[in-house]
Amino acid sequence: MSEAAAPRVEGSFVRARLGSLVAILPLGVWTVMHLWDNLAAFQGAAAWEESVTRAGHPLAHFGTLLVVLVPLLMHTAWGISRLRTARPNNARYGFFANLKYVVQRVSAVGVMLFLGAHVWKAMLEPRYVKGHPETFADISYQMAHHTPTLVVYVLGTLGVTYHLTNGLSTFAVGWGLVGSRRALQKLELVGWLAFAVLLLVAWGVLFAMWRAGR
Repeated sequence: MSEAAAPRVEGSFVRARLGSLVAILPLGVWTVMHLWDNLAAFQGAAAWEESVTRAGHPLAHFGTLLVVLVPLLMHTAWGISRLRTARPNNARYGFFANLKYVVQRVSAVGVMLFLGAHVWKAMLEPRYVKGHPETFADISYQMAHHTPTLVVYVLGTLGVTYHLTNGLSTFAVGWGLVGSRRALQKLELVGWLAFAVLLLVAWGVLFAMWRAGR
């Protein structure tokens, strides 16, 4: 390997590790917490707004932007570079792992579009254009009376939960947390269970909002 190629390989290795790390910490942890907070929708508008949109300190919102949006941009940039070099081989090798590889890449595109729209409509536009945090009345009305919004959130949360939980395997392997076939099988089972639980929570929140909007 030439001296010029060595730094490129090393830089790619570091970017891959950082890209997978921010996907779990803090993005993955924050996603789970965000879904959990949204369960307050079952308790009504006041409880949801207190749990999700109200900040206890003026700097809390800025802190959220820093802790969430910066890692999200980092992971997105890394993911786009991965998409550019992706070479699916499902047509030649019909293994389930290869199918998961393709679905992970496809879900990445959907998640990127969904999160871009969600961050703008749920966080930035209400606060910086309308001058107030998103209200429960607004989001629940959209869920109940604007079918495209409901469909986008149903598919978007499906993509987010799959992309996150399926990415656990990549993270664990990349960081050397698991290595044996048996450990990978157990990790995959944990991933599917986590996917089912998170998707149940996400769609439960959407149902609570849809019901309130009705």
